[in-house]
Amino acid sequence: MDDAQLVSKADAVSAINQSLTPVGTFPTTLQPALPVNKLVFAHFIVGNTYNYSTTNWKADIILASSKGIDAFALNVGSDSWEPSQVANAFFAASALKTSFKLFLSFDMGSLPCARATDADLLKTYISTYKTHPNQQLIDGKVLVSTFSGSDCKFEQNTVDNGWKYAIKSGANANGTYFVPAWFIDPATFSQYTVLDGAFGWNSGWPMGDYDIDFSQDQAYINNLPSRSYMAAVSPWFYTHYQSKNFIYRSDDWLLAKRWEDLITHRSSVNFVEVNTWNDYGESHYVGPIEGIQPNSQAWVDGYDHTAWLDLIKYYISAFKTGTYPTISTDRTFVWGRTYKANAVATNDPLPKPDHYTWTDDYIYAVILLRTPATFTLSCGSLTTTSAAPAGLSKFKLGPLIQSCTVSSKITRGRTVVNNTYQSKFKFTTANPSVYNYNAYVAST
Repeated sequence: MDDAQLVSKADAVSAINQSLTPVGTFPTTLQPALPVNKLVFAHFIVGNTYNYSTTNWKADIILASSKGIDAFALNVGSDSWEPSQVANAFFAASALKTSFKLFLSFDMGSLPCARATDADLLKTYISTYKTHPNQQLIDGKVLVSTFSGSDCKFEQNTVDNGWKYAIKSGANANGTYFVPAWFIDPATFSQYTVLDGAFGWNSGWPMGDYDIDFSQDQAYINNLPSRSYMAAVSPWFYTHYQSKNFIYRSDDWLLAKRWEDLITHRSSVNFVEVNTWNDYGESHYVGPIEGIQPNSQAWVDGYDHTAWLDLIKYYISAFKTGTYPTISTDRTFVWGRTYKANAVATNDPLPKPDHYTWTDDYIYAVILLRTPATFTLSCGSLTTTSAAPAGLSKFKLGPLIQSCTVSSKITRGRTVVNNTYQSKFKFTTANPSVYNYNAYVAST
C-alpha cells in the first residue's frame, strides 16, 4: 500500500462494524504484562483528520515520539469516516516499526450510549486493535479512555454495569484497563468498580481567575486508592463559537508551572495526557496546524504552537526520570496574546469570550541555560533585563500598553549567544476585526 493512500474506508468501517480482522496482520495474543510506568500521552482529535493520509499520521507519530510522547489517545466520535482514519493511524505506526503506541478515547459527547447496541461500536474498536503491536497496554490490558460518559448505561441498570457491558464483557472481558475522563465528583469514584483509574481532564487549566495548582489532582488521587491517576497538561485555552465562547486563564507560564507541579508530585501521578495535539477549536494544540480545522481558522491560522514541543520534551524527561535533564543548548521560549484583553472587535458577530478579564496583557518567557547568563525580554520601549542562573528560569513582561514587536536575547559578557527576535510576533493596541485570544509562540 502506498504511504499516501488512505486505508480503504469500506474495509476499515467493515472491520469495525463487523468485527472482522482489521487492515494488517496482528498477533493473536496480547503482549506480556508490563508494570505501570510514568507514561505521557497526547490527546488526538480524529475528527480533525478527514483528509489525512498515512503519510500525515507517520509525520505526527515521528514528531510526537521525538519529544518523548509515548502514545496518542485517539479521540473518536460518530463520524462515519473515523474508523478508516483509526485504521490509518495503526497502519502508520506499524509501518514505521516504532514503539510508539495508540489507544482509543471514546468521545461520549458524540457517541450514543443509551441502548445496548450502542456498545457494539466500542466493543468492536477494542477487539479490532487489542492485539495490534502498537496498541497501548497497561498491566497487559488494553488501555481505554473517554471524554465524558458518566451518564452512559447502555441499557443496563447502572452506569457501572453499563460500562462493564460495553468494554469489559465478551471477548474483552478482563482485557481492558479503563481510565476515563468523567466530569463527576471524585468522592464518588468508589461507586464505580469498572474504573481502573481516572483522567482529570480539567486539571490542565485553572477553572477560575487564579493560577494553576495541584488541588484538583489531589482530590482525584485521594479517591483512587490502588487505582491509576492520569493528569492533564495544557498550554492554553480559547474557544470562540456560538455554542462555547470563553477562555480559561493561561497566564503566568501555565504550561511550565503545570509540568513542574506534576514533576513535584510524580510519585502520585501514573500518566500525563497533553491536551491536546490538534484541538484547534480550543487553541490548546501543540502539533502542526494541518488536517481539517473545525471552523477555527480565524484564531488559529498564523498561530503555530509547535515551538512548545521542545519545552514539553524537557519536562517529559524530568517527569519520567525524576531528574531534570542536562541542558546542552541555550534555549528561549516566548509566548503571549497579540491583542489587548479589553480590545473591541470591529467585525465579529459574537461577543467577547466569557472570562476575558481573567487574562493580563503580558508576554511570558521560559529560558534554558547551560551556564549563567543575562536575559533580556523586550517589546518596544518596555524591557526587562536580569541575571539568570544555569537551568530553567521564567520571565514576564508587561503590562503592555502600546503596540510593539517582541524580541529577546541571552548574553554572556558582550556576546549574544541566543537571539529570538521575532518580526512576526507583534502585540497591538489596535482593535481586531474578530476576537482572538490565542497564543503566539516562538522559540530559538
